[in-house]
Amino acid sequence: MMNIFQQALSLKARSRGFHLITTEVVHALPQIAELKTGICQVFIQHTSASLTINENADPTVREDFEMYFNKAVPENDPDYAHDYEGSDDMPAHLKAAMLGSSVMIPIRNGKLALGTWQGIYLCEHRNYGAARQILITAWGA
Repeated sequence: MMNIFQQALSLKARSRGFHLITTEVVHALPQIAELKTGICQVFIQHTSASLTINENADPTVREDFEMYFNKAVPENDPDYAHDYEGSDDMPAHLKAAMLGSSVMIPIRNGKLALGTWQGIYLCEHRNYGAARQILITAWGA
């Protein structure tokens, strides 16, 4: 029999950058432990922040992500029409579109089947991010 579990999670406001949230996600939905096999979707309900999965060990990875995205999508581009919320707003939307609003992770034997060096990131693209709302849905048997 298939089970479906869902939980909303409010993440505290964080500064601009790439922040590991794997532990917060796992703690928010303990019912994952009831699933032998399944899928977990983590979805962010915002357009200026995003989610990704990447290396969780070396913090320089997070610094390099921030450096790369700032070079790829610079602030203060005179061609941006959407600029009334600040110079970081339109770049934040573009960065979020590049990375995406959700990640899917297999569940195996009651745990997220992330690789050895993988973690879930909240990618905060605004200089002063607000609290972010995440919706976590897990299903399986």
